[in-house]
Amino acid sequence: MAVPHPVPTGPPGPVRRFPFRFDPAFRAPLALLGVRPETAAVELAPDALVVRFGPWRLRTTPGNVAGVELSGPYRWWRAIGPHLSLADGGATFGTSVAGGLCLRFAEPVPALAPGPWPRHPALTVTVADPAALRDALAPGTSGGA
Repeated sequence: MAVPHPVPTGPPGPVRRFPFRFDPAFRAPLALLGVRPETAAVELAPDALVVRFGPWRLRTTPGNVAGVELSGPYRWWRAIGPHLSLADGGATFGTSVAGGLCLRFAEPVPALAPGPWPRHPALTVTVADPAALRDALAPGTSGGA
């Protein structure tokens, strides 16, 4: 099991984009939901963390990320598409069963429904390079800047 990494602040510099990994078997069903490579990415700027997943959005600041943890592989029925965890209230934006990154928030944030509720304490994203996103969010850990 991966060890969570504390996250001090966002990195300096321009917006960094982390695309989602799309398993071929799930491309068509996800496209019906509006989730395609061009509409799904994590964007990290010094003052904003934005996750775009087709019509779904999560917006917070890098400073609200309290920890990150590599996770996976997953079962497809628990990871593909937008999901709500009944165990902890966390959300998942999933496009692959290979693995992803769980972002834990100091202050829960909305993601799955329009408006301010429900708020989620964590979000798992299946980006193409979860370790790179982890390192970008946690400079100085596991090879980060």
